[in-house]
Amino acid sequence: MKAVKATISRALPTGTEVETCDNSGAKVLRLFTVMGQKSVSGRRTAAGVGDLVMASVKRGKPDMRKQVVLAIIVRQKKEYRRPDGTRIKFEDNSAVVVKDDKGNPKGTIFKGPIAKEACDRWPGIAKIANIVV
Repeated sequence: MKAVKATISRALPTGTEVETCDNSGAKVLRLFTVMGQKSVSGRRTAAGVGDLVMASVKRGKPDMRKQVVLAIIVRQKKEYRRPDGTRIKFEDNSAVVVKDDKGNPKGTIFKGPIAKEACDRWPGIAKIANIVV
């Protein structure tokens, strides 16, 4: 996992329900932890584009429901700033389910665009993504 140069606002606090954009079998995830992020006692952690999160599957195939999975955030509605000064935002919040903490995706097809910051940080996602914004 590489560092991201963009100033990404963390717009998805724990407890947020996020849709998936892959064909892993999960449809809606509820975030409950952001991996590698420290916080002050009593403050809720939040995730942004490119962050690895742990989530539970709320809707999806029966064998996937109620499972705890790792996921990577690939889109967020809240705009964030890139080093060249441009600001990026998407229509929806979305995540991709991964098999392990190395970032190898569980699904084989991604629907919709994927943020460049997520592709830079996670090469496994960059291999499958067909639209990178």
